[in-house]
Amino acid sequence: MKTYSAKPVDIEKKWILIDAENMVVGRLAAVIATRLRGKHLPTFTPHMDCGDHVVVINADKVKFTGKKMADKKYYRHTGYPGGIKETTPEKVLGSNFPERVVEMAVKRMLPRGPLARQQLRNLKVYAGSEHPHEAQSPEALDVAAMNSKNVRA
Repeated sequence: MKTYSAKPVDIEKKWILIDAENMVVGRLAAVIATRLRGKHLPTFTPHMDCGDHVVVINADKVKFTGKKMADKKYYRHTGYPGGIKETTPEKVLGSNFPERVVEMAVKRMLPRGPLARQQLRNLKVYAGSEHPHEAQSPEALDVAAMNSKNVRA
């Protein structure tokens, strides 16, 4: 028996729509990262971009469990000495770009490297319920129904 290795001709990408309203960020990001890499497919090949295109709407309405909304810290560095900056999810969700919470959670769940950066381009995150990808006719994926822990009221 031979190991299957997908070729670029064999790869068929689908469009998936996920509504992130009241979803737990980590659980949502894990499902999205799996879809982007293509690990849900029997034809998964680690060195090929065989994942789907994922459109996430209502990213500004995601939830955190426990006291993470106020206690969790996101760090970044400016590149200058002493230039470490920190912020909380509460501040990021209240800013002009609340979709960054979901984007960064997914980015940090993908392996580092050129392939992951290519796969991350297949992720489209929008704060509101409107998105410009109606022409691709994405099929809805109900992540909330997968597990009762995926949703917080």
